[in-house]
Amino acid sequence: MYQLCPSILSADFNRLGEQIRILEKEGIQWLHIDVMDGDFVPSISFGMPVIKSIRKESRMFFDVHLMVTEPERYIQDFVDCGADSITVHAEACEDLERTIERIRDAGVKVGLSIKPATPVNDISHMLEDVDFVLVMTVQPGFGGQKYIEDCTEKIQELKELIDREGLDVDIQVDGGINEDTLETVMKAGANLFVAGSWVFEGDIAANVRHIQNRIEEIGDTIE
Repeated sequence: MYQLCPSILSADFNRLGEQIRILEKEGIQWLHIDVMDGDFVPSISFGMPVIKSIRKESRMFFDVHLMVTEPERYIQDFVDCGADSITVHAEACEDLERTIERIRDAGVKVGLSIKPATPVNDISHMLEDVDFVLVMTVQPGFGGQKYIEDCTEKIQELKELIDREGLDVDIQVDGGINEDTLETVMKAGANLFVAGSWVFEGDIAANVRHIQNRIEEIGDTIE
């Protein structure tokens, strides 16, 4: 199933609640929430208080992406704040297997992310233990970057591996997803699409309707 996952990193935080309600009204089911610590990535974004606050007003699936060092320390805290899934970076975990196990034990979906330079082979042994893999298609930490073309091959490699092993694992992509790159990542095998500025710049409702239509059109050509 294809899913648009708007990233609130690009939202207007002065109007965050209002903008989230627009997304829900337009049928968005997944909300992508980027948490950055200023250590694993240079930027600092937001954390538990924001998630806890918006959780009260939204029924959407909260897709929490931890771009933080040693995320195992915070798994239960984010679950308590309302996370429905937690994605950690393979590069950020001292003990990746234990971290994945902790997320599973917390009762939420498990996401595993890799940076553009990290080979798929580095996480191939973990695919049976996750619900989805997030392929970063830009360097994590900043919005508005250009899609890294070399990542297309990585998405294809991951898709082939998942299919070969007969696994039920989704592929999420994050970074530079827009009018020019959506078809590329869909044909490569991705089915969860994180988008920030493409959603939040201008008329959010109109943007969402357009993107959803494009996903449906492209999906029909693939299937």
